Amino acid sequence: MHSLNHILNKLIPLTTPFAVALGFLFPVFFGVFRPYIPWLFGLMTFTGALKLKASELGASVKNPLPIAAFFITSHIFMPLTALFITSLFFTNHDIITGYVLLFAGPTAVSGFIWIMIYKGDKALGLSLILLSTILAPLIVPATIRILMGKIVVMDMSGIALSLLLMIVVPTILGVAINETSKGKVPHIISASLDPFSKICLILVIAANTSAVAHNIKFNDPVVWMVILFCIVLTTIGFLFAKLNSIIVKCNDEKSTSLILSGGLRNNSAVMTIAVAFFPEMTVLPTLMSIITQQSIAALIGKLLIKKKLSSKLVP
Repeated sequence: MHSLNHILNKLIPLTTPFAVALGFLFPVFFGVFRPYIPWLFGLMTFTGALKLKASELGASVKNPLPIAAFFITSHIFMPLTALFITSLFFTNHDIITGYVLLFAGPTAVSGFIWIMIYKGDKALGLSLILLSTILAPLIVPATIRILMGKIVVMDMSGIALSLLLMIVVPTILGVAINETSKGKVPHIISASLDPFSKICLILVIAANTSAVAHNIKFNDPVVWMVILFCIVLTTIGFLFAKLNSIIVKCNDEKSTSLILSGGLRNNSAVMTIAVAFFPEMTVLPTLMSIITQQSIAALIGKLLIKKKLSSKLVP
């Protein structure tokens, strides 16, 4: 199981585009899984949360500046930047809303894998994931309401409840089990749950993709524009995060965690929200982000993170 999980971790840049392709190719088959998406996603979140320790927050909150810089950049500057740039090039308000929703979302739990690969500050990385995840039911609806409120009609309480059940509750449960068992339970079950959670991720992405596959045509220039601006905005997010690390004068390890946490988004969670609560075209930016994000993260890791760290990649 450990070797299987190791292989699946290395295949992350390919796994998510593969899941999207499955949703497009077999929409009827993967559409069957749509009613189970919240449960599959909850299991994924729970599996990741088993590795988190609330006690590790203590070391990070002693120096709250990197955390504050992360939240200001990731949850204020990036949604505003996404709104400003996409409003210049798109007339479809659903697509613009999709970008704002994407960059209002919490940081990706998978970012911790990249943080471990590039030898970042694990305590800071875990703290950013934990705080961003727990606050998502407040941050995501509020951001959409403030930036897009006059244009978009949405079920704020429904979005908050969905994020609460898919992300917050499983996270608190996983952290609680890890803390109370002093790591014993995660040590026993994580080896089996980790590869299964990767399969759940594939099912979630494929099932969400199947819901909109019939309306997305890759011969449409708009789709390629959406892909282009996903690449541009994701890259800007990483660059903002790098600037953060310079401004707050982080050491190499903290800088690595800030860059990776600041640039990555939990796009599978955002896509689930988009499919459930927004018009179909709102899903498009997140769908294209799923195709491109992990590959951008791999490239950014080589370009922005100190070579002495990247030379220590785990085998």
